Amino acid sequence: MNLFGSKKDSDRADGSRLVPYPSGAVIPERDLGKTPVLEALHLGIDFGGLTAVDDFSLVVGKTEIAGLIGPNGAGKTTVFNLLTNIYQPTRGNIMLDGYSTAGKTTAQLSEMGVARTFQNIRLFGNMSVEDNIKVGLHNATRESLLAAVTHTFGYAKREREAHEKALELLDFFGMADLADAPAGSLPYGAQRRLEIVRALATGPKIILLDEPAAGMNPSETAELMTNIRRIRDTFQIAVMLIEHDMKLVMSICEGICVLDHGRIIAKGSPEQIVSDQKVVEAYLGKKKEGGDPA
Repeated sequence: MNLFGSKKDSDRADGSRLVPYPSGAVIPERDLGKTPVLEALHLGIDFGGLTAVDDFSLVVGKTEIAGLIGPNGAGKTTVFNLLTNIYQPTRGNIMLDGYSTAGKTTAQLSEMGVARTFQNIRLFGNMSVEDNIKVGLHNATRESLLAAVTHTFGYAKREREAHEKALELLDFFGMADLADAPAGSLPYGAQRRLEIVRALATGPKIILLDEPAAGMNPSETAELMTNIRRIRDTFQIAVMLIEHDMKLVMSICEGICVLDHGRIIAKGSPEQIVSDQKVVEAYLGKKKEGGDPA
């Protein structure tokens, strides 16, 4: 039984392969010689007497599409909360483009180049699609209260630039005709897509996508795969995703990390992950001697 629907290296769209990085990790060959966009070093967090994540170490290359998978409750979203400083780690360090994120607020982390979407859609439903994108552009268009009230020349100029940039991003995703529509009126798949566009508007170095294909139909999922590759190739940034759709993960991710009970049980290429017995057991349970799962 093939639980994950893997592809061979030669079948993958980008044709990349993982190669050793000096720290002992592996990254896409094209990212060798570049500072990794993200390094998590022995990361862990405790809630009371419970260890939710322990000894989590991962390197993500500059333009890598990375996957974080595992059974329900494995700690995947907790890892994303650690990487975005929603949670402060009990131990370990996080480096973004070579700089420590310790003590940074989530807003400061966004300015450093981390963007994220969530499992549950968090759009401003009563605002227009374009205005939701402008929220993502906020850091680039921030002005003083006086400038906003008096609409000085500089403010107006930046507003025009934000309008043009928002339409440019929407056009990239085939959504320019929806710019004036209320975000909450969009179909589910389009709302998911808008969340990614808004995250991209912050000018990130890495986007963390938490179950981006959740609730999507097959055609929407196929479009999502195409868009993730286009984001990586066009903007030359990294994408890291949590996803339960294994066909999507195995089709587009170059490096995959598998969590179970808050600890990494496997890391490697899709081909390595699908043949790892610990991964199969984490999803299906250990087999008894008779052959049935325990």
